[in-house]
Amino acid sequence: MNKLRRVILWAALALITSFIFLSIYGAFLGADRAKSFFNSIPLSIYWLVLVCLLILGIAVFRRLLRVPGLLLTHLGCLLVLAGSIWGSKAGHNLQRKLTGLDKITEGQMIIFEGLSETNVISEDSEQTKELPFSIKLKDFRLEHYEPEYLLVQTRGQRRWLLPVEIGTEYSLGADFGTIVVTRRFENFKITFDGTQRVPIDSPRPGSNPALEVQITEPYGTVTTKYVFERFPGHIHPEDKLLLNYHRIISDFISEIQVIKDGKVLAEESLEVNHPVYFGGYHFYQHSYDDQAGQYTVLMVTSDTGLNMVYLGYLMLCVGVFWQFWLGSVLRNIQRKND
Repeated sequence: MNKLRRVILWAALALITSFIFLSIYGAFLGADRAKSFFNSIPLSIYWLVLVCLLILGIAVFRRLLRVPGLLLTHLGCLLVLAGSIWGSKAGHNLQRKLTGLDKITEGQMIIFEGLSETNVISEDSEQTKELPFSIKLKDFRLEHYEPEYLLVQTRGQRRWLLPVEIGTEYSLGADFGTIVVTRRFENFKITFDGTQRVPIDSPRPGSNPALEVQITEPYGTVTTKYVFERFPGHIHPEDKLLLNYHRIISDFISEIQVIKDGKVLAEESLEVNHPVYFGGYHFYQHSYDDQAGQYTVLMVTSDTGLNMVYLGYLMLCVGVFWQFWLGSVLRNIQRKND
């Protein structure tokens, strides 16, 4: 019996230690890779063995019930595993059978600007489910690092990387004259005012970032060109300078409303690494329409089992802290009082 206890003890300690390192490792993998990793066959066997050892350890070692640190550590691990299983796809299926609650495990929403959406495309893309409320995309916007840049290049491969500052004149040397950015457009469009075509920054939906650039050649000729971020355009044989408009995206933000029965229940700004929680679901900014910026793609995940996981990690940390430090402090205080 003592030999069996030693085997269970060391095996459980080894698995618990590896569990801590696996959790840390998974935090650096990213959501998709971590999901595949923790649901792989070797890890599934690992979880099953760990659960069995923890339950067996509590049954065999009655002392665990009297040692707070060890008991909290064991129970914390069991709660983390139970919460993870309950929040998995299989756990959601079991929940549906037992309680009739049909929650969406994970999926994506595509929402066009100004419209509402309730449909979530499931993670396997085989079916669509509806949320009990709708999400409206009030506005979508991109934010960029400052400054933005205009890349100027000659056919002889001379290059200038110029910050975009409206009205600032830059010298390109005696051979090429000067260049200045005169206007900046978020959504460049051409309109007709009755006599001529006029470039405007259109308020209509869409995104076509552009710069209006004036080039003054050494002999005084002034040429106006339009440089587009997404559409470089055609290069004419007579062009001496090749122009490119460069912006680096720092963030993309969706301004959303949560609507149910025609009433706005919440308004939130959803951005990368800043999810929104509502109605038992977490909403993450996943991607967007990179051509026209007219729709956003949100990742939707259920919160089922998440509180159990959080409580389990808390118990695990408290248990380890108690076992290796607080317990000794309390025993020393007790001996001094005696």
